[in-house]
Amino acid sequence: MIFHVSIAAGEPQRVAEVIAELWRGAALPVPPVADGAWIAMAGDARNSAIEIYRFGSVLVPADDDDGDRDARTVKDPVPSARTATHVAIATDLGADQVHAIGRREGWLTRYRMRGALFGVIEFWLENAVMIEVLTPSMQREYLSGVSIEQWRDMVAASPEQADPE
Repeated sequence: MIFHVSIAAGEPQRVAEVIAELWRGAALPVPPVADGAWIAMAGDARNSAIEIYRFGSVLVPADDDDGDRDARTVKDPVPSARTATHVAIATDLGADQVHAIGRREGWLTRYRMRGALFGVIEFWLENAVMIEVLTPSMQREYLSGVSIEQWRDMVAASPEQADPE
């Protein structure tokens, strides 16, 4: 089970506020790990959250040997807005509402099927970092279509998995 994940953004507060809106949760600063970091909190039973750091922030271990200090952030001198890091989140909003929030922010949103298993709305935060937003009907598809066994079956049936010889 994942309690929280972190992603990067150019405007962490704005991104946290939009994610919190999708969740009907709250956005708050994250002191003191990284300057300008924010957290979007769902307010659900698991206290699900996404931490948002500024592009170029890199987590490194603390410099002490006793393990008592928190990790800290340093700046990457050549940060990129693109990343493979993404997260799928649930919302109780409908697809039209999710797309409307994206339009309001000027960010790309589009519905996509993931294989024949489940649908998602690709929600491109700042048109750079993707999150997958699942409406209630998409969550039902996900929960009925994604399991360890079903994933194994999908991989076994994939042409990319076939022996090239």
